[in-house]
Amino acid sequence: MDIKKRVLNFWETVIEQNPTKIQTYFQSNAIINWHNTNESFTPEEYIIANCEYPGKWCGEVERIEIIDDLVISVTRVWLADKSVSVHATSFFKFSGEKIVSLDEYWGDDGAAPQWRQDKKIGKAIK
Repeated sequence: MDIKKRVLNFWETVIEQNPTKIQTYFQSNAIINWHNTNESFTPEEYIIANCEYPGKWCGEVERIEIIDDLVISVTRVWLADKSVSVHATSFFKFSGEKIVSLDEYWGDDGAAPQWRQDKKIGKAIK
């Protein structure tokens, strides 16, 4: 399977919160880092963090870039009830078809801060 399709399938599996299928994407000694919250996970811990998060998730991969053995994805994830919406920028390193490291940066979606709105700078992304 090509690496782009593998990343798209990975995200579908994460959104489904399917622990058995998520496990198949990782080497057993893979390291997953969430830099925003200063957390480092084993694959098993990453699965708990994703699959036990409350609610039903939806999501879509917005962009994938491949540079040698590095794959970068930008994915929007939201709760089905639309109470939460976030973007994840993820940096995957693979060995064959297995993820050996994954560095993720998660950010909440929302309006610009009031101080920038007050300055009337920027505009909505089309």
